[in-house]
Amino acid sequence: MTSSPADFFHVSVFAQELVDSLNPKPNGHYLDATLGGGGHTEILLGHDDSITMTVIDRDENAIASVRDRLPSSYLERITFWHGNFADFQGKANQFDGIMADLGVSSPQFDHGSRGFSFRHEGELDMRMDQNQSLTAQKIVNHWQEKEIADLIYQYGEERLSRRIARKIVEKRPFTTTTELASAIALCYPPKARYGRIHPATRTFQALRIAVNQELDSLTSFLGNAPLWLKPEGRIAIISFHSLEDRIVKYQFRDSDILKIITKKPLTPTEEEQKVNGRSRSAKLRIAEKKS
Repeated sequence: MTSSPADFFHVSVFAQELVDSLNPKPNGHYLDATLGGGGHTEILLGHDDSITMTVIDRDENAIASVRDRLPSSYLERITFWHGNFADFQGKANQFDGIMADLGVSSPQFDHGSRGFSFRHEGELDMRMDQNQSLTAQKIVNHWQEKEIADLIYQYGEERLSRRIARKIVEKRPFTTTTELASAIALCYPPKARYGRIHPATRTFQALRIAVNQELDSLTSFLGNAPLWLKPEGRIAIISFHSLEDRIVKYQFRDSDILKIITKKPLTPTEEEQKVNGRSRSAKLRIAEKKS
């Protein structure tokens, strides 16, 4: 069973903080580079009825869901763009603010058919854009052992990457997420298989990043996005693991046209973490275009 637009519900991390960080103003034009469930866009549009938005998502279900859910008074102020934010062709001084929430949306995790989670049986897919050809199944069933090991080490920061790659090659072909997760767990000592962090967590993260070219896309996007900001416009990025956060940190720092607002990233309050457990690892960094 595949996810549908009606199934697409997502609790936004830093729901109000992300919007407030942009200092929204009347008649402002803002870019939401990762629409997801539309939570951040909805809050920003509700801030002032003269605000307009351009929104991007790779997942057609996300866009369809927001179109179905938001009232017409909001939709008439939104321009939708389906695709990878790295491919978006913005214009100089186009936006008063830019935001991106780099986390995988809850519907993508929670529907086994999407293949993002080892907790739900489903095909080894992991594509955010269902139109692309590369899937996690193709990687684990057809790539060379060394390629798989390097991928798991680089994108998952997994110390047992070589052992896991060897096990994958030994036991393939795999068709489901749970089959792969079980094989990965065998690479860990028995006591380590039932801890707080599932043994397959880092490998699944690595496969997802590889399938969707997430880090290359983020680097490309952050290289272009500051040019689209108006002077004193702000860019706010939420990341969920160290690889993403490192890219955001250094891209902000090395930019000649940005001034860093958050010397250290903001983290969710204890209250938000209790309400939304997936927010625990989130970090928010903000920068402003120099005038």
